[in-house]
Amino acid sequence: MTKIISANLNGIRSAAKKGFFDWFAKEAADFVCVQELKAQADDMTEEFLRPHGYHGHFHYAEKKGYSGVGVYSKAEPDAVQIGFGDAEFDAEGRYVRCDFGDLTVISLYCPSGSSSPERQEAKFRFMKVFLPHLQGLIAEGRELVVCGDWNIAHKEIDLKNWKSNQKNSGFLPEERAWMTQLFNEVGWVDVYRQLHPTATDEAYTWWSNRGQAWANNVGWRIDYHVATPSIASRAKSARIYKEQRFSDHAPLIIQY
Repeated sequence: MTKIISANLNGIRSAAKKGFFDWFAKEAADFVCVQELKAQADDMTEEFLRPHGYHGHFHYAEKKGYSGVGVYSKAEPDAVQIGFGDAEFDAEGRYVRCDFGDLTVISLYCPSGSSSPERQEAKFRFMKVFLPHLQGLIAEGRELVVCGDWNIAHKEIDLKNWKSNQKNSGFLPEERAWMTQLFNEVGWVDVYRQLHPTATDEAYTWWSNRGQAWANNVGWRIDYHVATPSIASRAKSARIYKEQRFSDHAPLIIQY
């Protein structure tokens, strides 16, 4: 069995203070993909770089206090790729790929478009350049798992208030159609949804800090394991960890 965790930390320093790395040790996963480090290389302590003897590989954003992703693994990767080859988005620290034998694990943080029309346009640019990259990955014929915050709720069951969010970033028709294309045409698999095809309220991974979203479970499912069919078919269980809160997201844990 291989245990892979995806967790948006909304700041690695903040998450650490809330006990993330203590929980990390107890989970003893094979791979932990993290997003939104909101840290630069100089901010990374030994605990952040090599927690509990894990190997860590990171992509930092050029802008301070912004974005950033990482992959932690028990074994040292055979190869590591930082960024996916697009200057605009590689400057934002959104992609780390680690290869282990026939398996590739990627930590991904897709742009959010909610802060301004300009950022939504950037998100659409990302979707346009990242789709061919995803096509290229699947053509490699390897077992791949892309873990991360995709910032898109794919279907109506993936968020509480879908009717009122149809014109909002994260649930726009173009975004949802892009996800459908990934799954139906390119050939990727939404692993959590494969295991839990009808899950609604228990499937959410993110809650706004506004109002009483967490208390009332007004959530969105925007964190995914997106995998190639071979390894997706071996997924045995998926759970979303909500007993402690490390950020505005909850970790997604899948056993393969």
